[in-house]
Amino acid sequence: MSVANRPVHRPLSPHLQVYRPQLTSMLSILHRATGIALSVGVLYLAVWVMCASAGPETYAKFQGFNSSIVGRFVLGGWLFCMFFHLFNGIRHLFWDAGYGFEIKDAYRSGWLVVVASLVVTAISWIVGLRLI
Repeated sequence: MSVANRPVHRPLSPHLQVYRPQLTSMLSILHRATGIALSVGVLYLAVWVMCASAGPETYAKFQGFNSSIVGRFVLGGWLFCMFFHLFNGIRHLFWDAGYGFEIKDAYRSGWLVVVASLVVTAISWIVGLRLI
């Protein structure tokens, strides 16, 4: 068997065993995951509206869940997903326009998305809890 015809024992396509995770790849995966979480969150919002239309007792039960630690974790996670997906989407719009492709710029904008998402989520919670 010639060298050219010898089987090669390596993956056919790149995957996580070959490449180290990078900020850009992790943010891409997180962008997709937050999109899925937002879709599930819309169903949660629909249930919330249905409970409100079902009457005060049903709405009170749902609000009781929302006020629990688990409920607040779910709502906080959904809020983070919304802000992350928004800010990372804006970052992608800049990429679509041809800006920010340099490695330094991609990492700077990536960290900016993460920090902005965390900060705006925290500010939203602080403002929201003061209004309750």
